[in-house]
Amino acid sequence: MEERIVKCARLGRELPGLKKPPFKGDLGQRVYDSVSAQAWKEWRQQSVVIINHYGLNMADPRATQLLMKEMEKFLFEADQPEMPDDWIPADQQSDGPPPVP
Repeated sequence: MEERIVKCARLGRELPGLKKPPFKGDLGQRVYDSVSAQAWKEWRQQSVVIINHYGLNMADPRATQLLMKEMEKFLFEADQPEMPDDWIPADQQSDGPPPVP
């Protein structure tokens, strides 16, 4: 089977696409049609940051809606991922309490 190539909306170049839509519906088809496998992998990593930072319960429809909105921004709008305002990378976090503003 020949590898499917897409013009990636996130990365701006032709790259291998996903093997199938990542989920059902129009948005899943849009991702399949115009997001590379590489960009999807980057989104999966970014989604973990968002879920953990906000403590999202993915059984809550509001959390799913928020994550889908962030996914659209990440894949189709933003040049660079937007991290939560108070997010600190794990390798830069201290074990003590956060500083008092």
